[in-house]
Amino acid sequence: MESRPDVLTYTTDPLDENLEIVGTVTVRLSIRSSLRFTDFFCRLCDVTRNGKSMNVCDGIIRLTPENSEIQPDGTCSVTVVLWPTAYQFKAGHRLRLQVSSGSHPRFARNPGTGEPITAATTLRVANQEVFHDPAHRSVVVLPIHRRH
Repeated sequence: MESRPDVLTYTTDPLDENLEIVGTVTVRLSIRSSLRFTDFFCRLCDVTRNGKSMNVCDGIIRLTPENSEIQPDGTCSVTVVLWPTAYQFKAGHRLRLQVSSGSHPRFARNPGTGEPITAATTLRVANQEVFHDPAHRSVVVLPIHRRH
């Protein structure tokens, strides 16, 4: 999935030490979409020293006009809740975040029209933007577990 042109990836530098997370990971995105009915899918991955990317947890949010507040500049802040996890990233590994506009067939395709998924006859393509500047922050919130 990471090689697809419609999937954004953000990868950290190699970790200096082990990092343990326990709980629910969330991703807060500042976005702009050409459609009011659209999805944002996020996946947190562990990238090994040899470059293999492995899924740790993921989640999706389906946006509608009722659950997304568009700002005057056309952007919207959304929170994607990923499945709870307990995972240890090893020193030397990297964390990677994938962001896309869906994950079919894992999650049902969003037709982009507001039609019920089971009866939709029209598909619309969403043009998505993800921002990460001081005025439009996008962040990953990790439930870091510290051993005593």
